[in-house]
Amino acid sequence: MEPSPLLPQMLDWQQLNWQPTPAQQEKFQRLYELILAGNRQLNLTRITAPLEFWEKHLWDSLRGIAPYLSTPETTIKVIDVGTGAGFPGIPVAIALPYSHVTLLDSTRKKMTFLDNLLAELGIQNATTLVGRAESINKLPQYHQSYDVALIRAVGAPHLCAEYTLPFLQPNGLAVLYRGHWTSDETEALQTKIKPLKGVIEKIEEFVTPLSHSDRHCVYLRKIS
Repeated sequence: MEPSPLLPQMLDWQQLNWQPTPAQQEKFQRLYELILAGNRQLNLTRITAPLEFWEKHLWDSLRGIAPYLSTPETTIKVIDVGTGAGFPGIPVAIALPYSHVTLLDSTRKKMTFLDNLLAELGIQNATTLVGRAESINKLPQYHQSYDVALIRAVGAPHLCAEYTLPFLQPNGLAVLYRGHWTSDETEALQTKIKPLKGVIEKIEEFVTPLSHSDRHCVYLRKIS
């Protein structure tokens, strides 16, 4: 079997005012190898070239939580809603080793794969949870239990808010990873999230470092 290509050690990490340690870079490389291997059995991702994987699965995952990267010792509780192949949650767990990340998805096969992947990587600050967000976020052990909720799904913004905001404690933060974004979406979302005790705190527009794609992170604050 041919060895997996090496991930780049990109200076573009510096756009996040952060650089992985050698141990973190090694974990990212092993994560990449395990995802490539898992892709042969499961439809995990179409993004397999090393540069594209770095940009769209690693850099993009951490761009959403960039404010936390300056304090890697932070002890926040994070939930990744609809994690799929483990993004953005696993890169977040690697970058913030004192946090705890819950990886939520309804596909049991993928969660079994991620359980094995976490064990292989020696990641002890992440766990998997099988279920649908709209059901899990009502259960008392998960409702209003997290500091940060991440969602990189492509669904309607108001649905992403409905999936994430109930997980958050007061003052918690939901991060919606989006591509294109319009002012009409902002207005519609503001109306929809009021009953969920959410407000739009900020919307960050940025360009990815390699493909120069337009991306947005929409930050929703849970109010008391």
